[in-house]
Amino acid sequence: MGVFDVVGPVMIGPSSSHTAGAARIGLMAREILKDEPQSVTITLYGSFAKTYKGHGTDKALVAGLLGFSADDVRLRTSFEIAARQGLQITFHRSEAEVDHPNTVRIAMKGKTGREMEIVGVSLGGGKIEIREINGASVSLSGEEHTLITVHRDKPGIIAQATTIMAIGHINVSNMRVFRSAKNATAVMIVCTDSPVPPEMVSMIKKISAIESVVTLLPL
Repeated sequence: MGVFDVVGPVMIGPSSSHTAGAARIGLMAREILKDEPQSVTITLYGSFAKTYKGHGTDKALVAGLLGFSADDVRLRTSFEIAARQGLQITFHRSEAEVDHPNTVRIAMKGKTGREMEIVGVSLGGGKIEIREINGASVSLSGEEHTLITVHRDKPGIIAQATTIMAIGHINVSNMRVFRSAKNATAVMIVCTDSPVPPEMVSMIKKISAIESVVTLLPL
C-alpha cells in the first residue's frame, strides 16, 4: 500500500470523501461524456445531500466537470468559472435510500448534443466508484486504462471487440459485462495495461450492435 492509498490526494476542503472524491466523480463523468458539458443536473443522496454546501462537495463536483483535479486551486471558484463558460448546473437533494451515503447522480448534456447519466460514490481517501451508466449497473474505479462499450446484448459482440484488441496486442487486465436483462442494453468495461489506440476504437465502433465506445485514461 502506497502513501496515496493511506491519505489520498492533497485536497481543497475538509473531507477527502466530500471534496477529493467528489471532484474525481465529476471528472470521471466528464470523461465518460466525451463532450464539453453544457447543462448538468446533479442529484445528491445521503451524507452528500445533507452537507454538500458546507463541505464544498458542490464546488468539487463542478470543478471535476470542468476538468479540474481535486488539488486544483480553481476548485474554490468553480461556480464562477462554470458561469463564465456557460455551463448550466442544477442541484437537487434526494431523500431516497441508497447503498452508500456519499452518492451522486449526474445527468449531462454536451455541446454536441451527447447525453449521459452516471451514478458515482465517494469511498473515502479520494477513491471513487461509478456504479451506473445510463441506467445500467456497472463497477468502475477509474484507476486503469479503460474501454467502455454500450451495446445491444447479442451473441458475438464481446468476442469481436476483444479480438480486435488481441490482434493489436492490447493486454486485458480485467473485463466485466453488465446488462439489465437478456437482449437489452449491455455495458462492457475492459481494463487494459495500455491505452487502446484510436484506430482500434474506430474498428470497435463499427461492430454491429455497438452504440457507443468510450476510452478513459487513469485518473
